Amino acid sequence: MPHTTREIQTLDSAHYIHPFTDHKALAAQGARVIAKADGVYVWDSEGKQIFDGMSGLWCVNVGYGRQELVDAASRQMSTLPYYNSFFKTTNVPAAELADRIVGLAGDNFSHVFYSSSGSESNDTNVRMVRHYWASLGQPERKVIISRKNAYHGSTMCGASLGGMSGMHAQGGLPIPDIVHIEQPYHFALAPAKDRDAFGLEAASWLEEKILAVGPEKVAAFIGEPVQGAGGVIIPPKTYWPEIQRICDKYGILLISDEVICGFGRLGTWFGSELMGAKPDLMTFAKGVTSGYIPLGGVVVSKRVADVLINKGGEFNHGYTYSGHPVACAVALANIDIIEKEGLVQRVKEETGPHLAAHFAALSDHPLVAGAETCGMVGGLVLMQDKNRHLSFDEALEVGMICREHCFANGLVMRAVGDRMIIAPPLSCTKADIDEMMKRVRICLDATLADVRTRGWMGAEESVQASAGMA
Repeated sequence: MPHTTREIQTLDSAHYIHPFTDHKALAAQGARVIAKADGVYVWDSEGKQIFDGMSGLWCVNVGYGRQELVDAASRQMSTLPYYNSFFKTTNVPAAELADRIVGLAGDNFSHVFYSSSGSESNDTNVRMVRHYWASLGQPERKVIISRKNAYHGSTMCGASLGGMSGMHAQGGLPIPDIVHIEQPYHFALAPAKDRDAFGLEAASWLEEKILAVGPEKVAAFIGEPVQGAGGVIIPPKTYWPEIQRICDKYGILLISDEVICGFGRLGTWFGSELMGAKPDLMTFAKGVTSGYIPLGGVVVSKRVADVLINKGGEFNHGYTYSGHPVACAVALANIDIIEKEGLVQRVKEETGPHLAAHFAALSDHPLVAGAETCGMVGGLVLMQDKNRHLSFDEALEVGMICREHCFANGLVMRAVGDRMIIAPPLSCTKADIDEMMKRVRICLDATLADVRTRGWMGAEESVQASAGMA
């Protein structure tokens, strides 16, 4: 067994292919080895404490070190560690969790389909909506509309649904009958325009695409309530109600991808509730178990379930681990913690507003051109000159420079281009947020000093920078 950091890095480089990684560059640097975690912190193999401002990967909602979840997994493993949901069988945690999730999702929903991840869940959505329309005698309704810069997973269907050009460039994506419209990114696309007016305009792009494709061919529209991996893009409040109106007008299904936004992150159990939408399908994963064990799925509305159950015959789709009893037992315990500690309400009334106030205060920093939050997600834009809305050259990768300063100063803050994003655990206290934001300030100051030293700030901006650091 390897013991030193270097020994682990050598094994890693020799045998482990990481997701979304330039492996030649990683091998030269060596992977960061995370050794333990507790609360809102992780520690690397050298003993460095790091505030996890990303909740792992948007998922450790109740924080690290929750013995309740460990115990739930252990109890279930000792009785029924696994059995499949094929052969007309079920298990107790799977049935109980389905009932629990439907109860949280609201009156519009009646059933749950299980997978092991958000990617698999969105593959399920593609199969499910096309089977739905075929069962209604409309097999020509196959086209699913998504958005540019959206993220819906990295399987063939998931990556196709997503709007990431870098992913589409590999593997001949998107697959047929998946098309995209522009994202509702007010700051980048129309900063001078009234935000609510822009929200209506951005929603109108869906109707334009429906008409261009042909309403009789469109099966569904899919969107994240707040775009996550695309940079925490928070839409205007007018956007989602208008999207809902358009979907209703043309009778198409609405899919809300709640992999990030579900289970309390926005201050509601599901993000669509906050945004004023009533989807037909909701994708979930991540926060359902706080990432302690893989689990995903789709919450299915009565409208869709009625057709699948009563008209669709056999739905030829499923996974070995659908309804895995250990994963479902952990999810039940995780929901217990969220309810017992009032985390959804806390995000809505206490920690979410506290984080928002801190983020708003970042607007005084010379590098920060825009900073916004929604519940426990936040994004800020680094710009060369925010007064003139002048961005850094993309080739400079200022966001990645900032990310490295974050790790050096004990903070996980993700870079999406020059947009820095966070999604801390829902279990954060106000004191935790204060500590995180103190580290954010340190990292922004270090990045500012770095870009000034490299000569990437203009003369006027250098004066502003000096004033900001005084």
